[in-house]
Amino acid sequence: MDDFFRDKRILVTGACGTIGRELFRQLAEENAAAELVGIDNNESDLFFLEQRFSDRSNVRFALADVRDERKLCRIMKDVDVVFHTAAFKHVILCERSPFEAVQTNILGVQNIIAAASECRVGCVIFTSSDKAVNPTNVMGTSKLMGERLMTAASSNQRENGPVFASTRFGNVLGSRGSVIPIFREQIRQGGPVTITDKEMTRFIMSIREAVRLVIDSAGLAKGGEVFVTKMPVIRIQDLAEVMIQELAPEYGRRPEDIKIEYIGTKPGEKMYEELMNLEEIRRALELERYFVVAPAFTGLNYNIYKEYPDIVSDEVTNPYHSGNEEPLSRDQLIEFLKENELLEESMDKEGHPSERYWPI
Repeated sequence: MDDFFRDKRILVTGACGTIGRELFRQLAEENAAAELVGIDNNESDLFFLEQRFSDRSNVRFALADVRDERKLCRIMKDVDVVFHTAAFKHVILCERSPFEAVQTNILGVQNIIAAASECRVGCVIFTSSDKAVNPTNVMGTSKLMGERLMTAASSNQRENGPVFASTRFGNVLGSRGSVIPIFREQIRQGGPVTITDKEMTRFIMSIREAVRLVIDSAGLAKGGEVFVTKMPVIRIQDLAEVMIQELAPEYGRRPEDIKIEYIGTKPGEKMYEELMNLEEIRRALELERYFVVAPAFTGLNYNIYKEYPDIVSDEVTNPYHSGNEEPLSRDQLIEFLKENELLEESMDKEGHPSERYWPI
């Protein structure tokens, strides 16, 4: 992908978030871009991120909010590629403040589209979520609207406007607020380790791999499609048991002394995770590392979505959800966690909460 990004100016929104920060790191390591620009509305984290990359002459940061379209237009001048990762992602907070989610996750996406169109950006990649599939909450609904806005922007584009596309993936293990740091702290304190239901399954991916695929999708995008990342599946019960087995001795505890407590599902929480639904498979293709959902209204341009490299099949027959896929065995799960350094101590100096927040 070095050639695709060579001498281009790249903008990452939400640069202080889990995905945005790793995107920035990988793109900086590629060292192919003419300029890397990161924006975020988190002043403190942006300050520390700027210190981290202070030795890079092609890196700069700006304090900005995706709710401010005019600021985005100024920042996007002469930018070639935009990775839009800025979003509100916590389900409960979005449920309690839905219009805040609308302003950032929906109107913010439209602002990105408007600014990119005005500035003639080459490519815009929007990072979506599994929660956008058959959404049951505000956060998922807002992400689905973000995807639809990107697809509509592509359809309405004329002449040589930006390529707009979305990428959709599931749980990024080890990210802030994810289950691994919570389980680790619960084990450190001697338990119990709390899980919702022993039958619950989830797609998983490391931050490094998720971001690598987001970057790669920029070079594949035709416009308007949604890239669905192929991911391994785990049982949450297996994850809890494996982490107890591996981490309890590190904290001077016996695995058999740490109990698992079942606390029930949250309102709207699914037993399995969906990445592509029944309606979408009718217009999906399978690539080596992705499924690609073509827009529903492609018209005469549908054939451009059959020009990707590494097409495995031009027909997808089953919805892609974690209940349909074979989960990793316990040995495979241990190997995955170790290979991606997900069992190692968090570098967060403030630590991580051991409680799982359930609203009453």
